[in-house]
Amino acid sequence: MRKVSGLNDVHIFVAVSDARTLRAAAEILQVPTSTVSRSLTRLEKSLNLLLVRRTQRGIVLTDAGKQYLHSCKRALRILREGIDALNDQRAKPTGVIRIACPITTARSLIAPILSKFSFEYPDLRVELEEYSSGWDQQPKEDVDIFFKILAPRDSSRKLRRYPASLRRLFAARSYLESAGTPKDPAELASHRCIGWDVWKFSRDEKVVVPDVKFQITTNDPGVALQLALDGAGVAILPVWMAYDPAVKKRLVPVLPKWNLPTITFSALYPETLNLTPKIKVFLDFVEAYIGTKEDPRLHGVKVSECFVPSDGT
Repeated sequence: MRKVSGLNDVHIFVAVSDARTLRAAAEILQVPTSTVSRSLTRLEKSLNLLLVRRTQRGIVLTDAGKQYLHSCKRALRILREGIDALNDQRAKPTGVIRIACPITTARSLIAPILSKFSFEYPDLRVELEEYSSGWDQQPKEDVDIFFKILAPRDSSRKLRRYPASLRRLFAARSYLESAGTPKDPAELASHRCIGWDVWKFSRDEKVVVPDVKFQITTNDPGVALQLALDGAGVAILPVWMAYDPAVKKRLVPVLPKWNLPTITFSALYPETLNLTPKIKVFLDFVEAYIGTKEDPRLHGVKVSECFVPSDGT
């Protein structure tokens, strides 16, 4: 199979055909005349055809050159139209974007900003799938963007991290009046606790992992919040959730001087050289909200009280 010259040689051939001299074409393209000459020779060699005849007055297209020029201009026009279509798609993407995220995130973060997104990109439809907050959830193949708590160590998808949520221990006043307020993490061993996994507290350089036995085990912060409000025990909650005006007066911070590991919020999306327009516009859109002063979860609270930069950002 004969090797065909590159697209750049085709562009130069068209420029030479329009300019009628190598020097004029070189000036238009802002390259040396020798570059134009070599390119034209390379193209003729690859096609095994004589496209132009060089004369003292310039160049004259051969019959084969005239026919090839017509094909080249048609092909270049189609390429330009394709580029224009892609640019239009970037500016105004269309189609369906499929998004999956934890239930709590969908309701507290994504849902409040979706209407603004749909107004800004009216030709892009959104399919939102909510899933339970299990840490081991993995994205389906047909999901474009998969929002996840605690990003996986290994994934075939690219990862975009967002500011992490600060967490604290909270309980209802009624529970603390009945069970007492713990003064140290170790005292949690004798309290009714709501949550899951290991509770790890730190203060200065001291780290404490109390022997907590969960009265109720759940990894859904929305469920933990409701149980805490009902006086069922002590629960770890995202600070933004506990500071919601609807519940703030009903909860009391427990061990406020002790820190807990933050929760990282991430987006997983397909591994490609360039982001598809619909994925890019959605990721960029939500990035302007998550962990910023525009975050709908803040309810007037300062960003620094609820979020911190994620590790690795």
